[in-house]
Formats: sequence, C-alpha cells, structure tokens
Amino acid sequence: MKLISIVVPVFNEQENVQMFYQEICKYLDPLGYAYELIFIDDGSGDDTARILKLLAQQDTRVKAVFLARNFGHQVALTCGLDYAGGDAVITMDGDLQHPPELVPLLLQKWEEGFEVVQTIRVDTAGVSGFKKFTSGMFYRLMNAMSDVHIAAGGSDFRLLDRKVVQTFQRFKEQARFIRGIIGDMGYRQAQVKFVAPERFAGKSKFSPKKMLSFALDGITAYSKLPLRFAFYLGLLLGLLSFGLTLDVVYTRLFTAGAVPGWATITASILLLGGVQLVGLGIIGEYIGRIFEEVKQRPLYWVRAELISGQRRGHNNMKYHQHNDNCFPSVRLQR
Repeated sequence: MKLISIVVPVFNEQENVQMFYQEICKYLDPLGYAYELIFIDDGSGDDTARILKLLAQQDTRVKAVFLARNFGHQVALTCGLDYAGGDAVITMDGDLQHPPELVPLLLQKWEEGFEVVQTIRVDTAGVSGFKKFTSGMFYRLMNAMSDVHIAAGGSDFRLLDRKVVQTFQRFKEQARFIRGIIGDMGYRQAQVKFVAPERFAGKSKFSPKKMLSFALDGITAYSKLPLRFAFYLGLLLGLLSFGLTLDVVYTRLFTAGAVPGWATITASILLLGGVQLVGLGIIGEYIGRIFEEVKQRPLYWVRAELISGQRRGHNNMKYHQHNDNCFPSVRLQR
C-alpha cells in the first residue's frame, strides 16, 4: 500500500491543530491510503506542543517533531520533508487556509503521473488589498529579475513525489526559498487553483518583517540583477561625471563665466554618495548571504520528537544520523 506523508509546520497554533487533524483525517480516511501526519513545532510558546503530544498518543499516525527554537517556516518545511517517508509528500499549513478537501485532488493528479502538484491561490478571504498588491508585485518582480518562473499565487501547499523529495534534500542553502527550488527542478508538474478561506482561528504569524525577509531570500537566491543594476547605474553616472568634468575644464580655460557652483557640486556629491551607498548595500546583502553559506551550519536542530514505528525499514534515529540538515534528536517517552 502506498504511504502518503502530510507535513505541517506549526508555530503557536494551539487553536487550529486539533481542528486541522480532524479535517485532514476526514478527507484522507476514505481514500484507502496509508498515511502519516508529521507536525513540525517551530518553537511554539503556547499550548501547541501539549496538544501535539496528546494527538500522537491517541493516533500512531501522528508524528510530532519539536525544533529547539523558531527557525522559520521554510526551514520547518525542510525539516518535515526530511522526516517524511511517504511515496508522496504533501506540505500544507495548519491554519486551514490550505483546504484539506483539496488533498484528494492532489493525490488524483499524482496518480495520473504528475510528480509535482502545485496549488495556486487565486484569492484569500479577509486579506487586505495592500497585501494582495504587494504579493502580486513580488511575483512580477521575481519573474522579471530571474530565470525561474514562479506562478503568481503559488503557495507552499503542494504534493511532491518521492523522487522530487530526494532531489530537494540535495539542496543545502541556508536561505531557503522553497517555491523557487521546486519551480527550478523541473519534473512533470500540474497546477490546482483554489480560493483560500480565512484562518480558522488566531492571527497570521507572517509579519511584514518576515515577508520582506522572505522576498529578499527569493530575489538574492535566484537573481544577480540587483548587482548588475548597481554596476550599470555606476557606469552611467561615471560617464555623466566625466562629461561634467570636461564641461568644468572647458568653462575654466576658455570662458570668463566660471562662477562658484556650490549648489551643483553639493547636489552632485549627495547624488553620487547616495548611489554608492545603495550599491554597497546591495553588495553587502549578497556578501551576507555568502557569509551564512560558508559557515555550513545545520539548518535546524531538534529538541525532541514523538515518532512510532519504522520508516521505510530504517530506525528513526539512524535516519537522522544520515541527515546532514539537522542534529540527532532526543526521543520522547510516551
């Protein structure tokens, strides 16, 4: 029997975890697949961990992994993919904005031969116009600046075949932009569109600061255009400055109209200084990414886990010892 893994990163989702579990089981149970639910607790500070422990005690299909601190959504997804042992792996959020009722359709597409089934969010209930505008601008900017095409509205709700997961695990970069990685892999892909409902409970943990960081990760991971833009701008201003220098020399040597041009000089210095600082900032951003990569630290480390049974014939601890992304974890006793 084929095994399906559902990977769910959660952070302070005590109000949503129980309902998500009930909903996903309601749609998976009639399909006849063996399945496992892998919850990755990304350093929650509320009651999420206790609820996950209760679920794991009640249902052996539930597996809970507790990260040592908050590593962010993309790293938590990576952790879940490392733990997943299914023939197909579905990643989704635990706030029910990724509708569980779509899971049978994703599996149907997979059975048809598609190796990546990507969901496309065409609208989100209750989201402000500003967020929709900035999201659309990000995708347009990302596609214009890089060679990787990312469908507007693409989400981290997707199905991956086992071979795609194994390929993904070979990507070791610290700054994770999973939508770009999956989009750049190839394989046979299908899309499923949906309208995201409002969160079942609670507030989004994806703050404007995290959204900006996520956008920078995507742009710097897949585009060198900002560096080239700084170079071209510097080249253009250098040519203009050279022309201005010739004009100053001509005025001084061949005319009597040379007057102190303090305003022009001040404006020129401020303009050139600002452009130089912008260029240095762009370069610094890329150097910072290089700095993080060369340290080769593990992506995450696990505080504890609740996992029953075997995974593809391997002991769970042995599986972790062969995984370069994380430190070996401690098993929780039931």
